[in-house]
Amino acid sequence: MSNPRPGPDDFDEEELIRSEFDSIVSGLSLDESAPTSYLDELDAFEVADRFVAPNPPGQSPRQMWRSIKRAVKAWFNRGYHDDEGATL
Repeated sequence: MSNPRPGPDDFDEEELIRSEFDSIVSGLSLDESAPTSYLDELDAFEVADRFVAPNPPGQSPRQMWRSIKRAVKAWFNRGYHDDEGATL
């Protein structure tokens, strides 16, 4: 059994494949250096994911007294609970 010789259509197809491959490879950059590394990205994520404590605005003594008064009234008017919140 003999292998048939490639015809003109086969040659054109191989040449087309090679030229497509060459055009794809020529667009690639072999420089794998990046401005940031994986560890830099992890550090940036930790900084962005940190808890930032709220900074409430300051109160005058009168506003603070009213706030304390409201909190005490709410505590006294919370209702009667026989079980003190602990249930077995």
